[in-house]
Amino acid sequence: MLTDLFVSLPTLTTSGPHCMSLSSNTRALTLLQSHFGFQQFREGQEQVISAILAGHSAAAIFPTGSGKSLCYQLPATVMPHLTLVVSPLLALMQDQLAYLAQRGIRAASIDSTQSREQANEVMKGIRGGQIKVLMISVERLNNERFRQFISEVPISLLVVDEAHCISEWGHNFRPDYLKLPKYQHELKIPQTLLLTATATPKVITDMGSKFGIDEANVTMTGFYRPNLHLGVIGVKSVDKVERLSLWLQSRLNQSGIIYVTLQQTAEQVAEQLSRRGISAKAYHAGMSAEVRTSIQQSFMAGKQQIIVATIAFGMGIDKSDIRFVVHYDLPKSIENYAQEIGRAGRDGGQSDCLVLANGDNLNTLENFVYGDTPESSDIATVLNEIRAVYQAQSKPAQFGKNKEWEVVLNSLSSQSNIRPLSLKTLLVYLELLKVIKPTYSYFAEYKFKLLNSESEIMAAFNAERSDFIRAIFNSSDKAKIWSTVNFDKLNQVYASDRQRVLKAINYLDEKGMIELQSKQMTQVYEVLGTEIDVNALQSSLFERFRNKEQSEVARINHLVAFFTSNHCLSQQLAHYFADTDMQQPCGTCSVCLGDQAILPPQAYLQPLDALNFTELTRDASNKLGNRNSAVLLARFLCGLTTPIFTRLKMRSCHGFSRLEHYRFADVLQWVEHHSHYSDD
Repeated sequence: MLTDLFVSLPTLTTSGPHCMSLSSNTRALTLLQSHFGFQQFREGQEQVISAILAGHSAAAIFPTGSGKSLCYQLPATVMPHLTLVVSPLLALMQDQLAYLAQRGIRAASIDSTQSREQANEVMKGIRGGQIKVLMISVERLNNERFRQFISEVPISLLVVDEAHCISEWGHNFRPDYLKLPKYQHELKIPQTLLLTATATPKVITDMGSKFGIDEANVTMTGFYRPNLHLGVIGVKSVDKVERLSLWLQSRLNQSGIIYVTLQQTAEQVAEQLSRRGISAKAYHAGMSAEVRTSIQQSFMAGKQQIIVATIAFGMGIDKSDIRFVVHYDLPKSIENYAQEIGRAGRDGGQSDCLVLANGDNLNTLENFVYGDTPESSDIATVLNEIRAVYQAQSKPAQFGKNKEWEVVLNSLSSQSNIRPLSLKTLLVYLELLKVIKPTYSYFAEYKFKLLNSESEIMAAFNAERSDFIRAIFNSSDKAKIWSTVNFDKLNQVYASDRQRVLKAINYLDEKGMIELQSKQMTQVYEVLGTEIDVNALQSSLFERFRNKEQSEVARINHLVAFFTSNHCLSQQLAHYFADTDMQQPCGTCSVCLGDQAILPPQAYLQPLDALNFTELTRDASNKLGNRNSAVLLARFLCGLTTPIFTRLKMRSCHGFSRLEHYRFADVLQWVEHHSHYSDD
């Protein structure tokens, strides 16, 4: 039993929150052997774990498959309170939860796939102290109900998985990660552990500074893995399947993943390989959850050896004997490449990592970047919303009151025509510029239906609480089955703060007396400072997005330079990720073996000037009306979706994605030329 293990361990010293004495290394090793069944730590693990057990915050930058998770799993067994793990993907959570269950460690997640009863059971286990590890997505912290619950739970350690997501300069920046230091402070969590496999020196410095982690407690192990043999072959798109088939002939009994960029490519390659007698299954986010689960389980069990997948496959996959990873299309970045090849050879066995390289999908990769940059006028729409709030709440009658701006992300995204992720980034930029300050978020609507009779519910409480709950019920807006909590009407008959109401209805929900639903997440910001200069701010923010855009495009160009270089691939990769220990070429990559990759000429594209501009854009121009612009037409032709395209159902218009293989910059120039000509 876990409790028996606690009893058998020596008592911890109290010079820190849970600080261990000088023999902390010995005690950590004892835990490792008795509870996890390992005889010794992997490189870097003991250093990180000892720092955590000594009461410090720390960061672990280890290659994929090097055991980062143990750095929180082991301390969690002896820390006095909950370990809260923030992870970006459900698949990662489920994999780690299964592992912890095998080790007898009580761990759970709260996520959108759970029923109300399941979530309530988890919360009950956390309150009772039985659950030691809770895994959530970063978005869960935007949930008012969850924050109200977790604020009442003592937490020993905040673990940030894929911590590079907090850095704007990382390859997978997620704006919500920037809020984690604030949440750590609000929830009074004394320590943080950052985990990542793919962080450049700039990102390591950035994420460490945001959490105030001492440089001495940042542990980096060597990035180079000698059992991975990197290879790059320059090959035309029409020859890829044939070349891949030949390469696979000697590997048909091995497990491997073939990565592609698009869902339809996954289907096509899997089918073409199957026609050649090579059993391969497609896997992508367009499939139903049941089909994806079935394919993944078959792969994990060794029944299906080869998977052709988009990057939807792999996160959270802990299969140790993957013998090869093939990139049929170029990966999105060097960071993505490193993460994806890191899934091979986790058992230490020799494994091959092959890239079938050409420039045919470079335009597609670039275009994904351009689709995320909002137009300057769209940024102005958001800024004018903020200015309107300032002006409305800066009148004499409002003096001394906070200037509050309420944002429903999807509504503002549709109104401004900025993609939700880009809009989140814009809001973060405004926070950093001290234009706005996030104060709190809430669900605009709480609905409930009674599962017990009203009299039964009232009988379960004393007089005052019974009166309070009756007031909630009576003041709610009633429909046939569901009632909606009306906070304003309630305050007229029974003065109470919002948090007490939430605590009450959440309690009733947990006890199965009502079923509760919440809708329309609203983020409330305080508008700071003086009235904003929309023109100046609009210009600087647009420039910031453009700089980020150019940085992402440069990342793609860096990728091409890496794959076509005449220097050792493994050594280049190690140095890119701050591993300067590798001073000699690996001797096993394709460059070291004398086979430097040369990209074939790109596939022929009909010149844009030979296309009929009016025919391709007529439908889009008509639908867009006065919202029409050169940028929107270029995005339409390149198949880059925006909120306004979704609202107007423009994917069905003639011309949508007709130029998806062309560079967005070239298409935009072509559109601007024709638009200018028609204006004349």
